[in-house]
Amino acid sequence: MNTSRATIEIIAPSIEEAVEKGLAELSLPQEAVDVEILDAGSRGLFGLGSRQARVRLIVKGAQVAEGGSTMPSEEYLEESLDQEEAATFGQEAATSPGEDDVLRVARETVVDLLEQMKVHAQVDASYGEPDDPKGRIPVQIDIRGDDLNILIGKRSESLNALQYITNLIVSKELQRSISVMIDVEGYRLRRSSQLRQLARRMADQAVKTGRRQALEPMPANERRIIHMELRDHEGVTTESIGEDPHRKVTIVPK
Repeated sequence: MNTSRATIEIIAPSIEEAVEKGLAELSLPQEAVDVEILDAGSRGLFGLGSRQARVRLIVKGAQVAEGGSTMPSEEYLEESLDQEEAATFGQEAATSPGEDDVLRVARETVVDLLEQMKVHAQVDASYGEPDDPKGRIPVQIDIRGDDLNILIGKRSESLNALQYITNLIVSKELQRSISVMIDVEGYRLRRSSQLRQLARRMADQAVKTGRRQALEPMPANERRIIHMELRDHEGVTTESIGEDPHRKVTIVPK
């Protein structure tokens, strides 16, 4: 058995879909691969044309058996036992930059991307509230300006793509996992409030009728808001069904 870095190239309508498709083909979590963006495409981030995105997934520490099958190394298998730890893989080994550097790199990355998109806007970076059980503090990027709907896109596809690419670039630049959240003119804050209200209303409806309530298709970050809002609800549970981009949350009465 010889060791090598196994790779796979995927073409899909958006970067997120290409990465998800590649991970599904490899049967690996995202923490197990390095992602190289070969072509960002024109759908999602730029909001123009219909050129598809193309990405290359490189398996970290992969071993290729004689038959050609790819498997994670023993080191990775041990690390993947704790997915929260895997999310910060490599963080301790890298030199931790100062907090000012984190904000600076995140802000400059977004400014550079907006310049490439020929979008003029004000970009501010700050630290948000802890967003996971380990208390990791995300970087909050706020974009403000005129006529910024192109940055949001249909069902926030453009905004999610911009945030996804920013996370990849910033984490690579700082050599550790950094969580960057991007908002445009307070859109995510307003949308989050709407989704929480919707979740509670549909949960009440599920309890009242005793029937499942299926919500509209949503991207992963919005489905997570629904799940989190109802995770401690006494009368319902939630589950996601379907395939992206049509995956939706279903509220199930207990």
